Amino acid sequence: MKVFNELIMDQMKTMDQLLDLQSEIERCQDLEQELIKLQEEAKLDSLKNEIKLMKKELDTIHKTFEEQTDNVIRQYQKLKILTEGALT
Repeated sequence: MKVFNELIMDQMKTMDQLLDLQSEIERCQDLEQELIKLQEEAKLDSLKNEIKLMKKELDTIHKTFEEQTDNVIRQYQKLKILTEGALT
């Protein structure tokens, strides 16, 4: 009976170790998920910054386009005046 009791005690110790380790693994997995989430948030922030920069670049390009359009219109009007003057 003594051997049986020792075996049971050893098994109980092992079970305690298993439960402790399982709890630690679960805690680490929760932490891992939080870190993954934080990394995704960092990626999201990075993406937002990239979008912000692209919007600034888009505004610059839009302003350049407007200036070019104004220049084209002015040049067209000058040419129109010159051709009308040459025809009269």
